[in-house]
Amino acid sequence: MARLLSDVTKKKLRRFRSIKRGYYAFIIFMVMVLLAAAAELWVSNRALLVKYEGQLYFPTYGAVITGNTFGLGYQYETDYRELKQVLSEQPGNWVLLPLVPWSPYEQDYSGNGYPPTAPSLASRHFLGTDSSGRDIVARLVYGFRTAVGFAFIALTASYVIGVMLGCLMGFLGGRFDLLFQRFIEIWSQVPFLYVIMILVSITQPNFALFVAINVLFGWMGITWYMRTLTYKEKARDYVLAARAQGAGTVRIIVHHILPNTLMMIVTLAPFTVVANISLLTALDYLGFGLPPPTPSWGELLRQGVNHLDSPWIVASVVSAVSLVLINVSFIGEAIREAFDPKHFSRYE
Repeated sequence: MARLLSDVTKKKLRRFRSIKRGYYAFIIFMVMVLLAAAAELWVSNRALLVKYEGQLYFPTYGAVITGNTFGLGYQYETDYRELKQVLSEQPGNWVLLPLVPWSPYEQDYSGNGYPPTAPSLASRHFLGTDSSGRDIVARLVYGFRTAVGFAFIALTASYVIGVMLGCLMGFLGGRFDLLFQRFIEIWSQVPFLYVIMILVSITQPNFALFVAINVLFGWMGITWYMRTLTYKEKARDYVLAARAQGAGTVRIIVHHILPNTLMMIVTLAPFTVVANISLLTALDYLGFGLPPPTPSWGELLRQGVNHLDSPWIVASVVSAVSLVLINVSFIGEAIREAFDPKHFSRYE
């Protein structure tokens, strides 16, 4: 891997590691992403491992196992918390449950009162339940996975469109540049929230719809940056030399200009992730986001505001949102500082 990196890139990575706040924030954020990606291993109502009558079962990522399989006398999916209690009295049979043995969609009304219920170690509702009796830890973890997936998918699609179009505008110039400048100016005036409200009212909102809408409006920001950088870079000597050697437009952009403008993409990406996570959370809070019962930070925040007598709800989601956004912001600041070309190059 080290051989694939240039000396300048290695210096940038070393500088990034030297900025401790951003480096540790990056480690924390990646750990959070990995934990969310493997959420079924520690937040799920399915057992990790069941040993029954000498046979091992792995329910977490497998097919549904009915209660009859374990002698519980019903045809629907096994309640593994109940199964653990039953098998605890049978030597040689046992159940290994996740740390948080609750699904984000599962409602628990087993307490003495009506939900929301306060945090409890006995029931393994470590942050309590929401107003529907669903575990808050499970809702937070799976909501984070949804938000991060939305942010990165929308970021990738928006940047592919914006970077390609911005490079072409800056490199080709002329009528092509003027045409897309006017198009962007007009399209940017379309009210984003109104479009969301209209589409949600006439169709069933889903994850793909919100990604598509975000991409439709999210590619314009990076386009302006790439247009400006490409316009400046195409006058450099290395581009003129490539042209003199007969390189075509695509080769010049991809192999020469784009690597020298990558700093802008890397710098803006973390802040775009913050914006995308905030956007989805805000839409869910306003009621224009993903349909219930999809795990969502915005929906959980709305519940917390409506149930201020249950402070564990709003405290949990505000802490989670703040932790993620602060960490990503620190990463963005460190990347911007580490990849600043003024530290590594100078144009005469």
